[in-house]
Amino acid sequence: MDALSSLLTTGGSFLVLLTVVVFVHELGHFLIARWNGVKVEVFSVGFGRELVGFYDRHGTRWRLSLLPFGGYVKFFGDADAASATEDDLNGLTEDERKVAFPCQPLWRKAAIVFAGPAANFVFAILVFAVVFMTVGRPMAPAVIGSVRADSAAATAGLLAGDRIVAIAGHPVEEFADVQRLVPLYGMDAMPVTVVRDGGELTVTTHPKSLDEQGNRLPAPILGVVISQSSVEVKSLGPIEAVGQAFENTWTITASTVVAMGQMVRGDRGTEDLGGPIRIAEFSGQAARNGLLSFVTFIAVLSINLGLINLLPVPVLDGGHLALYAIQAIRGRPLGEQAQGIGVKIGLVFVIGLMIFSTWNDILRLVRG
Repeated sequence: MDALSSLLTTGGSFLVLLTVVVFVHELGHFLIARWNGVKVEVFSVGFGRELVGFYDRHGTRWRLSLLPFGGYVKFFGDADAASATEDDLNGLTEDERKVAFPCQPLWRKAAIVFAGPAANFVFAILVFAVVFMTVGRPMAPAVIGSVRADSAAATAGLLAGDRIVAIAGHPVEEFADVQRLVPLYGMDAMPVTVVRDGGELTVTTHPKSLDEQGNRLPAPILGVVISQSSVEVKSLGPIEAVGQAFENTWTITASTVVAMGQMVRGDRGTEDLGGPIRIAEFSGQAARNGLLSFVTFIAVLSINLGLINLLPVPVLDGGHLALYAIQAIRGRPLGEQAQGIGVKIGLVFVIGLMIFSTWNDILRLVRG
């Protein structure tokens, strides 16, 4: 029964999480399109056969579909990869062309497309801000509580009581900065600057990527432990909360971009790349840890969804924006054949990435 309950919690939390972040993303497209007078024919949460739906007063069909793994909005007249050709628009009346997406100015189409990822970032900022104002923000000085034996920190001579002020040249203000920076800059020799007995000292560390049994860790670790007694939860005022929420969102975004760059260069293993199974597992863990943990995880995933959609890959929002940029430079859109080839390449990339990340998840489960 415990296993069944855990499975139901994981599955249910994953569906809730996915529905929220996809709804927010598509709502961004929808709101900016509606604001600019573009007709939205369908707003669907999920794909496939419609389970339930209704029309609003503007003629948009809101629908919940059978396969809850994503969603979409369909704009009037939007039929091709970049909405740049008018082969299917010759029969439209002048009034219909005013509300058809392909007939809009280039800047307006770009704004509508960009609004999806932007909504994911804005949503995350709002979630963090509300959490910081109501529950508070955990804060802890970057003071080492203890050093694990045989760790990179111990080998480099770091001691309990040292206050870390910089890692790889990046300033450190609290222990969360240490947890963020070490996985990004600890792939090789990593300088760590600490304050000890009133003076600054810089040592070179070599964070470990293997545990005591020789198994590869998800990320290199320094081997320092925070003193739990130093952790404080501080409630923030509205202005400070929004500022910290912006900083949190930026930090997560920048860290993700750096990690992706490391994978592309081969400096970081691609086994860290997780797919739907890992997301479902993490969502279940977050749900079991409480509402606050689950809501925060939704915000983090929203950031990642927004960032992924900005990649310049055809079929993603970033791919559409790249095509619009090319059109702006050339003064005319790419031909239909070129667009079709781009869509096929984009589909292969996206499907291949999903298969690869899912395979990573399966291997991780098999290895325990």
